[in-house]
Amino acid sequence: MEIRSELRKLSRSGKPTWAVLVAILALTHILLLLSYGRYLLPDGRRLKLPNEHSALMTPSQNALLRNTLAVNVSEAPKGLLENNGSGLRNETEDDEGFVDIVDFESFEDVNDSAIVKEVAGRSESGSLFPSEKIVMQNVSLQSQKNSGGSAIAAPVLENSSLIVTKKVSKKKKKMRCDLPPKTVTTIDEMNRILTRHRRSSRAMRPRWSSRRDEEMLVARKEIENAPLVTIDRELYPPIFRNCCPIKGNLDIFDSVIYLRSYELMERLLKVYVYKEGSRPIFHTPILKGLYASEGWFMKLMEGNKRYTVKDPRRANLYYMPFSARMLEYTLYVRNSHNRTNLRQFLKEYTEHISSKYPFFNRTGGADHFLVACHDWAPYETRHHMEHCIKALCNADVTAGFKIGRDISLPETYVRAAKNPLRDLGGKPPSQRRILAFYAGSMHGYLRTILLQHWKDKDPDMRIYGRMPLGVASKMNYIEQMKSSKYCLCPKGYEVNSPRVVESIFYECVPVIISDNFVPPFFEVLDWSAFSVIVAEKDIPRLKEILMSIPEEKYVKMQMAVRKAQRHFLWHAKPERYDLFHMVLHSIWYNRVFQVKRR
Repeated sequence: MEIRSELRKLSRSGKPTWAVLVAILALTHILLLLSYGRYLLPDGRRLKLPNEHSALMTPSQNALLRNTLAVNVSEAPKGLLENNGSGLRNETEDDEGFVDIVDFESFEDVNDSAIVKEVAGRSESGSLFPSEKIVMQNVSLQSQKNSGGSAIAAPVLENSSLIVTKKVSKKKKKMRCDLPPKTVTTIDEMNRILTRHRRSSRAMRPRWSSRRDEEMLVARKEIENAPLVTIDRELYPPIFRNCCPIKGNLDIFDSVIYLRSYELMERLLKVYVYKEGSRPIFHTPILKGLYASEGWFMKLMEGNKRYTVKDPRRANLYYMPFSARMLEYTLYVRNSHNRTNLRQFLKEYTEHISSKYPFFNRTGGADHFLVACHDWAPYETRHHMEHCIKALCNADVTAGFKIGRDISLPETYVRAAKNPLRDLGGKPPSQRRILAFYAGSMHGYLRTILLQHWKDKDPDMRIYGRMPLGVASKMNYIEQMKSSKYCLCPKGYEVNSPRVVESIFYECVPVIISDNFVPPFFEVLDWSAFSVIVAEKDIPRLKEILMSIPEEKYVKMQMAVRKAQRHFLWHAKPERYDLFHMVLHSIWYNRVFQVKRR
């Protein structure tokens, strides 16, 4: 009543006093606050004060926040919060060439986190597509007496006064890399998949015809109907698929598909390398360390004059020269536990080249290829590069790797960039006294199981954990590989392991223990000729399996390893049939069997 009478007096006097009106409104707001103990937001929502009993949002408010934040909920990471005990592993290499590898599928659960994503504009360096940054908003923690776990404030937008906290359960969820696979694809099943996909291409039909497609279709017929040939003395036929000697003559073969395909590649293949993209993510090869495969291929492909063309209209294939390792190094926000911006960056790059050139859109990217050894590459190239030919170290059939289209890239640990062949070779079979050897960090679930069964259990099985740091330890590691009959290659966090190539490098028969792993160059090499593939469930029988291999067969396998070695070596100047040419051939070979007519 007093407020009304005051307003009447002001209206009669005709002199509006704004200060009085503001004071009245403020008084009203204070009365409401004292009555209800909470603020009323402009949109009708109510925000609890910090001194209230509970700091947790209602389900409807949680949903509203997720819609407000610019987040793709299907890609938000699990384990964002640092104090939940599942922090992101550092990718640091130890002396034996082992690396911590992060499982990408563990980042796709939004139940435990929310992330604010901000896309930056064009950079001053002249980048042709925008980069993306993850903006993490720091908020203070609020202790909760009645809650069983800790309450952690969620990230908020800059212009919002809304502060929200989310309760984190004490129960830690296991990451995918810490659990055995739910399904297992055996090597025999992989062979059947390859045969089936050779007969029927899964690539999309091109939007318009191309002379280059016709050339590749003719090449396919020539490969399938390869005539009787005299084998190249540089090759060792038993390690290749589809090599059948005629009447016991080891020089003449019924159908050397690899040789015929390789000859056609040398004659027909032309590659256009995109110039778009700024350093260091593009055109910056890393020639040393665990991810050297993608760097060496990039260096040798961009510097190659035989296969590359300057006119993209003359090309059969198109190379997108980015480094998955440098993408992670440059854009990943440390401890953010989110790689959405990395994938968005490549998406924008793909959109840029598809808008500037017509070639990507013609085939949906089926005649484009990438070479990436970092374990995040399958996630980063998903969807927007889904139809491209992917040469990946992380060749896991349960993680999107397509047999018959994608290439299993050998993971090569290069210790010296100036001399990638340092320490090459090993002892002859008669001087290899150790039955089996393994040493390395305890990455993933499988290596722990291996050590539980075999560490210090049998003198013939030299199974260790991580070896001490130092030059002497490194040389001891190399010496043991050179002195062992079989070198164990168990998976780490992902299916791939640098020990597969290391074993071949030191002429030790590799024992691959990794379910769902597609061995390198699976489309042309017969791995049964120079390796042993053991199912993860058979680790307790490991010695029994190795001892059951006759000595005569072992000697043949060891010789096959030495013959296969040339196909797994990098050279500063590429040599025929070396690792550079093997990667390029597999890309060519898979494309030949995928190409379709308009």
